[in-house]
Amino acid sequence: MNLWADFHGNTDGPVIHKWKHYFPVYERHFAPFVNRSVTLLEIGCGDGGSLQMWKRFFGPHAQIVGIDIEPRAKEFEDDQISVRIGSQDDLAFLDTVVDEFGPFDIVIDDGSHIQAHVAASFAHLYAGLSKNGVYLVEDLHTAYWPDFGGGQGKPDTFIEIAKGLVDELNADHSRDGLLATEFTRMTHSMCFYDSVIVFERGIYTKKWAPRIGREEKKKR
Repeated sequence: MNLWADFHGNTDGPVIHKWKHYFPVYERHFAPFVNRSVTLLEIGCGDGGSLQMWKRFFGPHAQIVGIDIEPRAKEFEDDQISVRIGSQDDLAFLDTVVDEFGPFDIVIDDGSHIQAHVAASFAHLYAGLSKNGVYLVEDLHTAYWPDFGGGQGKPDTFIEIAKGLVDELNADHSRDGLLATEFTRMTHSMCFYDSVIVFERGIYTKKWAPRIGREEKKKR
C-alpha cells in the first residue's frame, strides 16, 4: 500500500496530521511489517487519523496502541486499535502499557515534542523493543525551538542526544577508549531525515564477515 495515496484517498475519516515528506520514511522502514503480526505504539493520538492509517497500512494482523494525555482519545478505539491515557514521561504508566501489549515492534513518537519527554520515552522504551524493532521520532524540528525545550546545540535536546548515540553505534571501532554499550550491541542503524530520526534494532550479533583474500578475488 502507498501510504501517501491512502492519506489522500481517505478524506472522510478522522484527520491525519503528518508532514508530506514523512510518508516515504514510513514506507521505507515499516514495509517489512505489513501483513504481519506487528504490535505498534504511537505516542500522541492527535485526532485519531493516524491510528486508522496504521491499521489500514499494516493489515488485519496488526495491533495498534495509542497513548495520549487527553481523555477524549479513548474515543479513537476500534477493532485492532487500543488507547491508553497517560503521559509519555510517566515511566510507570509506560510500564503498564508495555506489560499489557508489549513487546512492541514499532514505536512512533508523535507526542508532546517536549525534548525532555522525547528523551525519557526513548530511554525507557527502546531497549524493550522486539529484536528487529523500529523506533521513529518525528517532528524533531522542535529540538531547535525554545518553547519545546530546544535550541541550537543545546545538549539535552534529542537531536544532540542522537548525535552522541552515533558514536555509541560505532564504539566497536573506536581507538580512543570509547566502550561499547547496550545501545551499541542492540542497534543496527540510525537514519536521519528532515525532522525525523529512525533507530533500527539489530537482529544479529555484530561481527566481521569472512574476508576474501587476493587470490580468491582473482579467481572470481
